[in-house]
Amino acid sequence: MIYVLFRYLHLIAVLVLIGGVLIENAATKKVITQEDARNLARVDAVCGMSVVIILGLGLVLWFAVGKPPEFYTPNPVFQAKLVLFAALLALAIKPALFFLQHRNTDEEEISVPNGVRLCLRAEIAVIVIMPVLAWLMARGVGLPT
Repeated sequence: MIYVLFRYLHLIAVLVLIGGVLIENAATKKVITQEDARNLARVDAVCGMSVVIILGLGLVLWFAVGKPPEFYTPNPVFQAKLVLFAALLALAIKPALFFLQHRNTDEEEISVPNGVRLCLRAEIAVIVIMPVLAWLMARGVGLPT
């Protein structure tokens, strides 16, 4: 029962992250307003909290409840998923710093660097691939036969 609860909470946190990244992508134009910057900083904070929850619950699922760590650890599909999660974290740094820096700005219009927008688009690409890897893992792909 606890395994199902942790998996469910993990999934909810993933869905919150996906929603936040989609909102950030939709709302981040070449130029944003002061209010947009404040709202995007809030959305980014929710994304950050969901990442912490995803990581914490993922570690619990990996090492404490459910299948033993030996099921996940040697699986190259699982390892690829971990690498993509690390890439997602790295991609999220630049937009997070930008939104944090401009959350209390006095500027009426803020020009968003192309690098920030590119990182947000790349986050979507990574988020699209990760569920495919999770599905493959659930089907036993990558396990030694």
